[in-house]
Amino acid sequence: MWKNNGGSKVIVGLSGGVDSAVAAAILLEQGYDVTGLFMKNWEEDDDAEYCSAAVDLADAQSVCSTLGIHLEAVNFSPEYWDNVFEHFLREYKAGRTPNPDILCNKEIKFKTFLEWSLELGAQHIATGHYVQKNQSGKQWQLRKGVDGNKDQSYFLYTLGQHALAHSLFPIGHLPKSEVRQRASDLGLSVNEKKDSTGICFIGERRFKDFLQQFLPAQQGDIKTLDGEVIGQHHGALYYTIGQRGGLGIGGLDSTNNSGEPWFVASKDVQQNVLYVVQGHDHSALQSDIVLVDELDWVNGDPPQTPLNCHAKTRYRQTDQACTLHIEKDGQAKLQFEQPQRAVAPGQAAVFYQGDNCLGGGVIQAGLKD
Repeated sequence: MWKNNGGSKVIVGLSGGVDSAVAAAILLEQGYDVTGLFMKNWEEDDDAEYCSAAVDLADAQSVCSTLGIHLEAVNFSPEYWDNVFEHFLREYKAGRTPNPDILCNKEIKFKTFLEWSLELGAQHIATGHYVQKNQSGKQWQLRKGVDGNKDQSYFLYTLGQHALAHSLFPIGHLPKSEVRQRASDLGLSVNEKKDSTGICFIGERRFKDFLQQFLPAQQGDIKTLDGEVIGQHHGALYYTIGQRGGLGIGGLDSTNNSGEPWFVASKDVQQNVLYVVQGHDHSALQSDIVLVDELDWVNGDPPQTPLNCHAKTRYRQTDQACTLHIEKDGQAKLQFEQPQRAVAPGQAAVFYQGDNCLGGGVIQAGLKD
């Protein structure tokens, strides 16, 4: 299985995309003994329109052939279903908006894949994530990727010391443009392949259509905060806080109609009611305080608080200044300097000091000060 070139053994998670391909190439240049691994994490249906695993596997094999390394293919679908997807369904059923990519990183890529690799004698695993790691004394730090548009530390805040010690991120110091250029220079077939979007097991299909297969739709009322019924939805649990599209109430007459677009302000999944407000910056969409639990800390322990830091409550958000408090029950409270819009329970709040990711947790509620 292993090429004997005298280097440390590393297994690279190859997705069939350009990032992991260049990660493998860089490790070879650095003298590592490299093997590729293609993880199948979802048992697709028979709809060829959405099934991309076969294409991705072929692309990963092409990359390995070009680089002259061996490719293993392993099915982690049972672990994914038990440890990621069932949690995903429970969260949606409870009215929250989970982020399965974060849980996939925690439970599959940096746990199941890592354990599998170490058992085979590898010293490290590697991925094409845009993050960096740094050792400070005896502690490993998780740091943002150099390319601010591609930084993926938000999705990796659950990584602890064991995972970081055995993980490599070969492209974290590179901008995406250079990654594509390196792929082109190496003659890799994936150099112009489009970046994957959305949740891995859903692909390009409509999210609501997918979710209805597991959580059947139940029509209910759309109401204003005053209790006026102004429309019907197709299942309150399908919507997220701050959502504008898909409400079907764009031009509607209401006693409170200001002519501005409608946004989801809250939802009651027990009564199957969706509450909406008008205006992108409506006060009902703003939170000064965010409560967070299910905490993970990169160095294993929470910091001393109160701590002035920054946080993100969604991936594409710029860092927001806040004060972090750890409560007696272990829950975190974030007091933001500026109100945060459309904080969605179930999503992740991730904490930073500069480029250093401290950790994060699951949002339970957004509150007014």
